[in-house]
Amino acid sequence: MRVIGVDPGIVVTGFGIIDKNNNNLTAHSYGTVRPPKNKQLSERLGYLYDEISLLLNKYKPNMLAVEDTFYSKNFKSAMSLGQARGAIILASYSANISCIEFSPKKIKKSVVGNGNASKEQVQYMVKNILQLESLPTPLDSSDALAIGLCYLNQNQME
Repeated sequence: MRVIGVDPGIVVTGFGIIDKNNNNLTAHSYGTVRPPKNKQLSERLGYLYDEISLLLNKYKPNMLAVEDTFYSKNFKSAMSLGQARGAIILASYSANISCIEFSPKKIKKSVVGNGNASKEQVQYMVKNILQLESLPTPLDSSDALAIGLCYLNQNQME
């Protein structure tokens, strides 16, 4: 089973690919996608769609797990996040890969055991669960790995 976790953002989008064979978890790849800041919104969303599509084609995951939109007092930030999520979900659909969404609280609870955990606590637990040599950075990529772990924890897929 291979899952790609995606932490959406219009400035930085984190991704993490995790393989699960029996009870063995392996972080296959992780990193970030950074659309060019000097481009129009439509071009940035297109760039995000293209880059996620390339990752899906390269790693061929069985599932894409993405963080659900959270409540924000800043309407513009919430809209940008929603648009980035739309580009990611569309890339998943175009690649015929199922997509599932998890709330930030559910992800944190699944990985740390506390729905109010800090990003640093999530990062630390991701490192330990996946037995990485160092903390996965930046936080966007560790969050993406946590999203993938949340899916695997919820579904106990072999």
